[in-house]
Amino acid sequence: MIEATMTQNTSLPDSQVARRAMIDSQLRTSGVNEEFVLARMLAVPREAFLPADKAALAYIDRSIALDAGGHLASPLFYGKLLLEAAPMRDDRVLVVEGGTGYLPELLRPLVSDIATISATDAATGKPAAGAPFSLIVIDGAVEQIPDALAAQLTDDGRIVAGLVLRQVTRLAAGRKIDGRVTLRAVEDLGIPVLHAFDAPKGWSFA
Repeated sequence: MIEATMTQNTSLPDSQVARRAMIDSQLRTSGVNEEFVLARMLAVPREAFLPADKAALAYIDRSIALDAGGHLASPLFYGKLLLEAAPMRDDRVLVVEGGTGYLPELLRPLVSDIATISATDAATGKPAAGAPFSLIVIDGAVEQIPDALAAQLTDDGRIVAGLVLRQVTRLAAGRKIDGRVTLRAVEDLGIPVLHAFDAPKGWSFA
C-alpha cells in the first residue's frame, strides 16, 4: 500500500517525497489508483531521465520539452497509459520512444521482454528487433499508425498511444483484429505530439 508522507520544510524536496506528492495530487485525484501503476511511478525517479538543467521540473503536471524534439510527458499521461496497457508478465512489448527512456523503465519489470524504437524509425517503417509484439505503446500522440508499425503487432495484440483528432490529443487504446489496428479514444489528455507520424497533407486549391 502506498501512503503519503510529510517531511520537514527544506529548500529542495527529497525526490521520493516529490514522487509521493505526484501520486497523491496528480494520479489519485484523476482516478489512477491501481497499485501496479502507482508502485512503478513511485519507484522510477523522473529526474533521472532529464538533463540537469531541467531536473527541477521533473514533477510538474505537464510535459517537459527537450532538445532535438524529445519530451518527458506529464505524470498523468504515463499513469493513464500504463492503466490502459494493463501489461502482463508474458507480454513482449515495443515502446515507441519519446526520447528519454522513462517509459521503457516503467514497463521493464512488468513484462517478459521489451524493445524500443525511435519515433522516426517507427514512422518510416524500420522494423524493431524481436517483432512481433503482443503490446505496442507509443510515448506521445500521433496522427496515424503506419501499416509497417501495425505489422509488428501480433493478431489480437494491444496498442496504446496518444492520438491527434481534430487538433485535440486523446489517449487511445485498441487491438489488432484480422490484420487491422482499430483504436478507440479513451479521454482527452494533454500529450506531446510526435510529428514524425503526421499524416500527409492533401492538396488544396485557392
